[in-house]
Amino acid sequence: MSIRPWRDIARRPSRQIMVGNVPVGGDAPVTVQTMTNTPTDDAAATIDQIRRCEEAGVDIIRVSCPDVASTAALGQIVRAANVPIVADIHFHYKRALEAADAGAACLRINPGNIGSSDRVAEVVRAAKANGCAIRIGVNAGSLEKDLLEKYGEPCPEALVESALDHIKLLQDHDFHEYKVAVKASDVFLAVAAYQQLAEAVDCPLHLGITEAGGLIGGTVKSSIGMGSLLWFGIGDTIRVSLSAEPEEEVRVGFEILKALGIRNRGVRVVSCPSCARQGFDVIRTVQALEERLQHIRTPMSLSVLGCVVNGPGEARETDIGITGGGNGKHMVYLSGVTDHHVQDADMIEHIVRLVEGKAAELEAADAAAKLAAA
Repeated sequence: MSIRPWRDIARRPSRQIMVGNVPVGGDAPVTVQTMTNTPTDDAAATIDQIRRCEEAGVDIIRVSCPDVASTAALGQIVRAANVPIVADIHFHYKRALEAADAGAACLRINPGNIGSSDRVAEVVRAAKANGCAIRIGVNAGSLEKDLLEKYGEPCPEALVESALDHIKLLQDHDFHEYKVAVKASDVFLAVAAYQQLAEAVDCPLHLGITEAGGLIGGTVKSSIGMGSLLWFGIGDTIRVSLSAEPEEEVRVGFEILKALGIRNRGVRVVSCPSCARQGFDVIRTVQALEERLQHIRTPMSLSVLGCVVNGPGEARETDIGITGGGNGKHMVYLSGVTDHHVQDADMIEHIVRLVEGKAAELEAADAAAKLAAA
């Protein structure tokens, strides 16, 4: 037990699979995914969007393959990407065969939607031959008619039964490199379905609140739903579904993981909502710093508080801190200790330089530690 047991998360044990060179499940880090929204047959636009997602830290990217033109472009996209590519397949099994041959690391399918057992067998053979994983994607909005008739509406039991039926189709063909999602736009439905599925299977689980909404509303729903599951140890890979650019999905995904202490990447900002006591414009300062510090990948913490009420206490817990003072003169803390003052006009540039310097220092220490251990 840790010294702060209220922070401990006991992760659900699961099998580990490989999506390209990225492990999913087992003791591997929870991975962050997104999906491109450019026409896949426009390889240049799709690759450009993938680059932006890679810069945001994405681990795995999914692209839709609805037609032959899309799978024809997939090979170029896969070769250009620095992260594994998942091909999103609906209904037509031949698109899955083409995507596997084009180098997709994973196929997102519903085995029951692609036809006969013979067609499922063909997809499995192509996946095995090309080293592809498969993601079974069950969605409350597209449940099978017989399950809707049986249960009367989408419910946790219906989603889980659909997932188990699809799993059996793959297992019948001796295929076990799969992960499963049971997504819904209803937070309660999705959470309950994942909880039930987690009890029933040992494969990795892909979390998502589907069609969650825009940047703010979708972030809230995703944080409540996926955050609850992750807090209780459920989930091996996540995708935040937003009506926003995919790189925003990546950033929100990492913020969810950072908030739970599951995975840290980049600067974790602690900041106040601001009030009449603030010694500087906290809101605009935080906005500017978050934008300027997106390039930092080294995990570290930064507190930005407008006054001395909570500022010193928060600064004690962060790598770098700033607290607002009077007459445009603000206190800077390094490793929790009062260090020096900075004026309003220089504050943002000064903090950026301090964060960049701290990141370089941490990276050097990490490299030295790895060298010593080698």
